[in-house]
Amino acid sequence: MSKKADKYNKRGVRASYVSTIVGISLVLFMIGLVLGGVFGLDNVQKQAKESLQGDLFFKPEQTEADIKQIEQKMKAWSEFTEVSFVSPERAIETFTSDEQNSEEILSIFEGENPLPPTISFRPKAEYANVEGMNGIVNKIMTEFPNEIDEVNYDKSSVQSVNLGFKQFVFLFLIVALLLIIVAVAMINNTIRLALYSKRFTIKTMQLVGATSRFIRGPFLVQSILQGLVSAILGMALMVTLFYALNNFLETIEISFDLYTFGVIFGSLVVIGVIITFVSTYFALNKYLRMKLDDLY
Repeated sequence: MSKKADKYNKRGVRASYVSTIVGISLVLFMIGLVLGGVFGLDNVQKQAKESLQGDLFFKPEQTEADIKQIEQKMKAWSEFTEVSFVSPERAIETFTSDEQNSEEILSIFEGENPLPPTISFRPKAEYANVEGMNGIVNKIMTEFPNEIDEVNYDKSSVQSVNLGFKQFVFLFLIVALLLIIVAVAMINNTIRLALYSKRFTIKTMQLVGATSRFIRGPFLVQSILQGLVSAILGMALMVTLFYALNNFLETIEISFDLYTFGVIFGSLVVIGVIITFVSTYFALNKYLRMKLDDLY
């Protein structure tokens, strides 16, 4: 009979351990989604800023050879992700939708291409703001005052891409903070419920002379393992979800480099271990201080 009872007790302990791991993993998965969203939003913002384009228009006496020399000099500058020479032929191909339309435009101008050669540039994300673009324009006009006639870019797009993302980031951070608070509370409750089922074991150990430190040891070690295993499972769930989205939704492409992956995984491990350790520590103190009659 006692063997049968021990068997049921062991099953109960294993079930409790598994349910705790599953609960914490789901919460860490939610936190991982928030962290992944933060990094993903940062990547989208960077791509949007670096998609902004500016064009340099040159004075009539400048030849294509002169313009290409300026292009080579600007490619060495640290402010740009891309600098490219745009010939009149390429410009009219970009301006028109097909070959027939380009021929029609050329026929209007008696076979002469009306578009001048230009240089197109795309700024790095840190320069894709009002101050950065003004600095780029001033640098270009200072470096090539006799060659360049005008630097043109869409100022409204520069302002909107920065203002729009600031508002979205602020809203996202508020939602993320609320989710993390809820997640922490859920992990804490999961740990407390798991320890509640072991309250008599804890009190029995205390009654037979075990010190509080001795009692805490195995539970705290177990909490660290729970946090680590839960972080691994939570990360696995998140990667699986992102993989599924990339394969089934053509309009969404989610990708993280090794550094970002490491930061998210490391964050989940730290968050999981700290929360489970702290929650276990305080829950244990509660039951260690309780009187035997209060356990019922």
